[in-house]
Amino acid sequence: MNLTLKNVKKKDLPVLKALAKRLGFEIEKIEKPYNPEFVKEILQGQKDIEEDRGIKMTIEDIDKLWK
Repeated sequence: MNLTLKNVKKKDLPVLKALAKRLGFEIEKIEKPYNPEFVKEILQGQKDIEEDRGIKMTIEDIDKLWK
């Protein structure tokens, strides 16, 4: 049987790990990798900004995006 804990506070994690170890449970941390396309877009955006190909926006411009 698998058990997944969600929304565990960092301060509680050592206690839960110690309890699981004491009870003989196996602890497995599963990393969810980012979507490769998302990573590619973010890296390209950073590169564009470094090469002055970014867009300058005012607070009003940004506010319009929300509406």
